[in-house]
Amino acid sequence: MNTKSKAIAMDENKPSRRKFFIGAGATVGAVAVASQTPIGKAVIQEIGSTVKAKEAGQQITAHMRKYYETTLL
Repeated sequence: MNTKSKAIAMDENKPSRRKFFIGAGATVGAVAVASQTPIGKAVIQEIGSTVKAKEAGQQITAHMRKYYETTLL
């Protein structure tokens, strides 16, 4: 393998922003689809009940409540 082909091989293995954003977009899409399945909805309900249980057991500020609400889809 000559130096030119080594340089090309290194460039192909180099991470790029485009690949990162494509992967991130695919992940977000998969999570959005998964959240609409029966199992995903059960997980969301479980998170919601956990948040409500925490509210009963400790004082949660408005800022914390808003954060918890934004994590639910």
